[in-house]
Amino acid sequence: MAETGDSPRPSTPPARSPLFRAEQFVWLTARVLEQRLFAYHFLNGAADPVEAALDAYRNEDGGYGHALEPDLRGPVSQPLHTAHALRVLDAVGCCGGQRVERVCRYLTSVSTADGALPAIHPSQRGYPAAPFVPVVDDPPSDLLATGPVVGLLHGNEVWHAWLFRATDFCWQAVESLEDSHPYEVEAAVAFLDSVPDRPRAEAAADRLGRLVREQRLAALDPGHLADEPVAPGYAPGEHHFPHDFARSPQSLARAWFTDEEMARSLDHLAAEQQEDGGWPVRWRRWAPAPVLEARPVVTIEALRTLRAYGRFVG
Repeated sequence: MAETGDSPRPSTPPARSPLFRAEQFVWLTARVLEQRLFAYHFLNGAADPVEAALDAYRNEDGGYGHALEPDLRGPVSQPLHTAHALRVLDAVGCCGGQRVERVCRYLTSVSTADGALPAIHPSQRGYPAAPFVPVVDDPPSDLLATGPVVGLLHGNEVWHAWLFRATDFCWQAVESLEDSHPYEVEAAVAFLDSVPDRPRAEAAADRLGRLVREQRLAALDPGHLADEPVAPGYAPGEHHFPHDFARSPQSLARAWFTDEEMARSLDHLAAEQQEDGGWPVRWRRWAPAPVLEARPVVTIEALRTLRAYGRFVG
């Protein structure tokens, strides 16, 4: 019988292998979207079912809501939800066309005065949200929200009027970073890895890598985490590692770390797989449902990172 998008499995991963254990975890705990994504990435599944599952989170304004990003609950569109949707579309090779045109119109509608994105739009008020993402009436532009979106759109050769000012904002924000924190650095890397001006991106990444090492934003020795600092405001033990910044060998952030440092980081990532087959959420937990929904997302990201570095075949 021919395989279809609804029955994508060409074979079963070896029993009790990391991939098999992760698969069982996904079928047991994940939303339909992450089930479809796992099938796409590791079981020869099709892209169409992923897009169909993602559509459940799309709103009439062109943005995405409905707790697509688990730490923001409620139906309203938010930049962080929409960035998550773009990551999904990029992962399955579908980040373009009218769907992304609608997304760009939404991004334009929620942009700040300087053309970039706030972390949280005030429409979130009245719906549950993690306490570490406060809702304010006039939120400022935020690199954490804007950088990954601009990077993904450039990486997929999307051209829209919104991108011009948003790109300028990202350049200014990245090149003026002094005191930073790991999630902001991750957002900067997402921008730098795809922005078209490669010489400028390489120069900015070189400077950013020195900042990461000087400020000890990456835990370089996972075997002695008690000696590694945690960024202010982060949860106890919420460390970031080289693989969090350089999710593939092609990332500009890969040059920040030695081969030995990256190997230790990947060893630690592989060892973090838990008994139930999933990877843990390291950030602050504030309610049961967001953690349950986030763990399959984190698990798929961990598997993709390990595969990008040749740590397993799947």
